[in-house]
Amino acid sequence: MKIFGKEIKLFNYTLEGKGVKKEPEGPKNLKNFFKYFGSKFTRLVTVNMYYILGNFPILFAMLAMSGNLDRDSFAPAYKLFAPVYGIMKHTQSPATAVLFGLFGTQAEIGFQTVFTKIAWGLSLLVLFTFGFVNVGTTYIIRNMIKGEPIFMWDDFWYAIKRNWRQGLIMGMLDLVFSVLIVYDITFFYFNISYNTVSSGLMNFMFYASLLMALIWFWMRFYIYILMITFDLSIFKILKNSLIFSIIGFKRNIMATLGIAAMLLITYTLMLLFLPIGIIVPFVLLFADCSFMACYAAFPKIKEIMIDPYYKEPEPVEKEEPIFHDLG
Repeated sequence: MKIFGKEIKLFNYTLEGKGVKKEPEGPKNLKNFFKYFGSKFTRLVTVNMYYILGNFPILFAMLAMSGNLDRDSFAPAYKLFAPVYGIMKHTQSPATAVLFGLFGTQAEIGFQTVFTKIAWGLSLLVLFTFGFVNVGTTYIIRNMIKGEPIFMWDDFWYAIKRNWRQGLIMGMLDLVFSVLIVYDITFFYFNISYNTVSSGLMNFMFYASLLMALIWFWMRFYIYILMITFDLSIFKILKNSLIFSIIGFKRNIMATLGIAAMLLITYTLMLLFLPIGIIVPFVLLFADCSFMACYAAFPKIKEIMIDPYYKEPEPVEKEEPIFHDLG
């Protein structure tokens, strides 16, 4: 094509460009973690947005817990307020004035309104969104680790459509069981007494709850990966996840330390400079933790459940037939 007497090529295929970005190479170990993580950083930001927007009902729970929808009122701060107030009504003296000054303090309290209860009700929708979001985001992160081409929005919905039944059921089980474990830990911790028998029982239940929480935390590394990779029943998914949580102990420990470090960094940023600290959960926290979990879990699943089926079978020697042709 000529313009003003000069030859111009609209499509010049001879020029060298950057081309397709090369995927990281090497084993999925601690040494190569930051290489894999850095190459997927921008896409992990998008995945984190899927976590936030997909689990939007949690925002209603946060709104209800904030107290902004409650109505403020006042109530006695001490149980002795009623009798002291009654004495003050009967007779007044310096002594009763002192008692009323000590025990007549009013405390500001809030009570739930209709809007607070509506917000709590809407937050229960997370029972339906939690599993779907975990299925879609785990599928994307697993493909990141495998080095496969990724189409963020299409892959997210593809995984949900293909696993929506198990994703819904597992999401409910996951959320309910996680909440119950946290409740148990809190209950047994605050109910430890100094009585020898009851204190020993509470201590045992407290540490048993901690152990159960750790095992369930590690099982969650594998649950959704197994769901999107294999055609298994929910019982077998939970069973295999329990087995992997034990045999993958070393990788699970490293991922746990990484997740704990990420949470500590986020908490520290919130204490030192709240505007930056509050941004981290909305930008990277959830996707980063999920990436570390998948980075630890998928290579172990691949080693045990995938690679053995792709090895070439050994040649079988031809055996002599039992019955010969008599003709």
